[in-house]
Amino acid sequence: MTDKTKPIVIGADHFGLPLKEILRDYIRAQGYTIVDIGVNDATPVDYPDIAVKLAERVSRGEFERGILICGTGAGMAIVANKVPGVRAVAVTDPYLAERARASNDAQIITLGSQVTTPQVAKKLVDIWLNSEFQGGRSAPKVAKIAQVDDKYRRE
Repeated sequence: MTDKTKPIVIGADHFGLPLKEILRDYIRAQGYTIVDIGVNDATPVDYPDIAVKLAERVSRGEFERGILICGTGAGMAIVANKVPGVRAVAVTDPYLAERARASNDAQIITLGSQVTTPQVAKKLVDIWLNSEFQGGRSAPKVAKIAQVDDKYRRE
């Protein structure tokens, strides 16, 4: 379970703004501290700008967990995973929400506002926040992901 004393960072592009606001308020109501990095209005913005901003802060260790929202969740996940040290998963169902953390130690989940209802998004966030990395057979696989990051960071 995520430590409620550690803040969670959330960000969205203009397509994800309505769902971001719903989730931000919902997560806060659960007792978590949440840092909203925008966007805060419907002015069009390129999702890579938000994804990089959030993923870099997670990579630096400022936040242990983050949530990104765009139209599908796919673009945000692609961009976030370009930042070394970040493991982001586009979450679409309860099993994936749990395994993203338990098997892949994902610090970031991405959601699609055009493919996920607010009710489902709340459920997926709850599952992810209440899941922890299980280690075991998954630990060497996550370590290999870190090795890939290290290899390309050096090149």
